[in-house]
Amino acid sequence: MSNIRLDVVSAERVVYSDDVDLVVAPGTDGELGILPYHAPLMTTLEAGELRIKKGGEEFYLAISGGFLEVRPDRVIILADAAERVEEIDIARAEAARRRAEEQLQRQLSKAEAASVEAALRRSLTRLRVVQKRRKRRPPTAPP
Repeated sequence: MSNIRLDVVSAERVVYSDDVDLVVAPGTDGELGILPYHAPLMTTLEAGELRIKKGGEEFYLAISGGFLEVRPDRVIILADAAERVEEIDIARAEAARRRAEEQLQRQLSKAEAASVEAALRRSLTRLRVVQKRRKRRPPTAPP
């Protein structure tokens, strides 16, 4: 099967870089599925789950928006923020959600409200992705 190069980059680091079979990204108008030989494309991304298929495995990242460019030989995602599902700290994401919800209860300027709403979206995306995708450990057998 053919592959396409995927590079997911945030302001801090290269989050993912490998040859993959399929990329499913949260586009502004819905999910975008990118396979090898996809037509060139550039679009914006919404906060959501980025799914990556390689061989028989699937990988998941939480992204909080950005841009996606499809070239003949690669897909480049410039993400506002991106984390692999196994990197997400649930307690930190939950605390960020609570803080944002508390701040929204106050009188805020339009700019402040927009910033807090963006923070809330990021934390909710992280929580949704991690809850959906983290493997739950089977219960241990009683002694």
